[in-house]
Amino acid sequence: MPLTRRALLAFGMAIPVGGTILRPALAREPEVFATDGVAISGYDPVAYFTEGRPVAGNPAHALKWRGATWRFASAGALDAFEMNPAAYAPRYGGYCAYAMAKGAVASTAPEAFTIDEGALYLNFSIAVRTIWREDIAGNVARADGYWPQALDR
Repeated sequence: MPLTRRALLAFGMAIPVGGTILRPALAREPEVFATDGVAISGYDPVAYFTEGRPVAGNPAHALKWRGATWRFASAGALDAFEMNPAAYAPRYGGYCAYAMAKGAVASTAPEAFTIDEGALYLNFSIAVRTIWREDIAGNVARADGYWPQALDR
């Protein structure tokens, strides 16, 4: 079958379209790490400061902030967060602080936390938290250099 000018033109126009369809889209990570839309796996961010441990939040005490649902153990904790979310929200959107220090994003485990200099940091695991704590100041400085651009990778 001879190749007509029309068939050649149609084929030539399809190549750029096919190239864009087949190329994977680069998606930006959400600003807040949230499993099924819930930040910190449903744990109360205020409790890390007031109780010194992770405390499960109650869906009855929840609010939407930065695209995620945040849960709190009490109405008082919800009010405290609402008055000053930056004081209680984990740094780096709740992504693993150590991974961020390496320029990457990773999930976190609510029990793998550190409060340092009045800020909450979460890590991927207790083992990773141990590494993070070996040089908190240096890790924070490196992570600050990658945040929030690392979400674009």
